[in-house]
Amino acid sequence: MKRTLCFAAAALFAAGAPAQETTLRLVSAFPENQFYVKRTVEWIEKVNKEGKGTLQINFIGGPKAIPTFEVGKAVQSGVVDIGLSTGAFYTNVMPEADILKLAETSAAEQRKNGGYELINKIWAEKANMRYLAKVVDFTPFHLYLNRKIDKPDLTGLKIRITPVYREFFQSMNAQVMTTAPGEVYTALERGVIDGYGWPIHALFDLNWQEKTKYRVDPGFYNAEVGLIMNLDKYKALPAKARQFLDREALAYEKQNDFWKKYNQEEAQRQAKAGIQTISFDAATSKAYVEKANEIGWQNATKASPQWAPQLKKVLAR
Repeated sequence: MKRTLCFAAAALFAAGAPAQETTLRLVSAFPENQFYVKRTVEWIEKVNKEGKGTLQINFIGGPKAIPTFEVGKAVQSGVVDIGLSTGAFYTNVMPEADILKLAETSAAEQRKNGGYELINKIWAEKANMRYLAKVVDFTPFHLYLNRKIDKPDLTGLKIRITPVYREFFQSMNAQVMTTAPGEVYTALERGVIDGYGWPIHALFDLNWQEKTKYRVDPGFYNAEVGLIMNLDKYKALPAKARQFLDREALAYEKQNDFWKKYNQEEAQRQAKAGIQTISFDAATSKAYVEKANEIGWQNATKASPQWAPQLKKVLAR
């Protein structure tokens, strides 16, 4: 009888016990003062407020915690659970990551046309990752310079690059070099580089506007910043925590229209800071963008002949 009562009491305790709260560790490939990170920290605060008893996210920092180009490997191996990064920063894990820059369809469209499922299939097979959400969209890259040009020719110019635009800038005869974002200001200040590629926004987070004279229009490609997660950790989450995380990540992604207005404001802000616009004529501008896309897809297909054609179906228009 006593034994029966003990079992019954244990069962009642288990049934009434609160679900175990899961804590995930998130690291950023971008410096902590960058706007991407600040927005993500705000999202984390919202997640933690609403996820009490279910899920919490511990932000452990930016490149000082894990170097920019090592974040992808840290997520893949489970050193951290979630990374805030761009595909160009973890091509050392999988070349397909850089293909996301070629997207002409939005993240919302990719959720509908099968793109999101395809991305996650590839990320799972190639990198043991789950792509939770794209949190920067509608954002072109630009070429920024300290020497004026009148045509798409970078002969004699030293340009800081990431894998995003390496081949495109090389096609314009640029001398290219790769550095982490935190090193660009000093490189500009010392004249080590004559320019760099970067999105329309985020210069002011790093004070690069102080050392930048020109922005080349039009922009090209589409900046991609996403939340990537270790797949094993994602699968191991309790169902309630996983559903909550998916819901919160999607809610973050649904704010992407924000970038349309913000980017217009950033272009105006650059002008006020003294950054002049270099614009080509209509025919040259069209050829400039087309060349960027052509080179982008050529290199994507070369790097990933299996997946690039499939990604093109859901990313290109």
